[in-house]
Amino acid sequence: MGRIIDVVAGILWRDGQYLAVDRPSGDWAGWWEFPGGKIESGESPDEALVRELDEELGVGVHEFQFWRELTHDYEHFSVRLYFYHVTGFRGEPSGLEGQNLRWLRPEHYDVVQFLPADEDIVVALKNGASPGNAAETPVEARPEKE
Repeated sequence: MGRIIDVVAGILWRDGQYLAVDRPSGDWAGWWEFPGGKIESGESPDEALVRELDEELGVGVHEFQFWRELTHDYEHFSVRLYFYHVTGFRGEPSGLEGQNLRWLRPEHYDVVQFLPADEDIVVALKNGASPGNAAETPVEARPEKE
């Protein structure tokens, strides 16, 4: 595969539910995903997570933990995603980029259509992967700033 895009994704938790956002325009419009975005040059995944969730949702993230990394191949590029469990944030999330938001219980993941890159994550959450759950799938090494 050619180009690889590094992306962070925050799984924001509140009252046993996680936040999903839809893609309001462009490729994959109408599909759902976890909030986040591209890691900028010289930025660590942790820094990108804090910046992206502020820009996209207007929340200040203060408690988060790297969970896992995965790579997904699309037709013309690959995306390397760094997923974080976010358990502490200030402010009420809102769709600052025009996206709709929806809080979902892990067992009700199928009420929206998630992007193909997120499907394994959604299934893992349905199967009990959550912040602090020792029984969740193995976590890869924490990504370092390049």
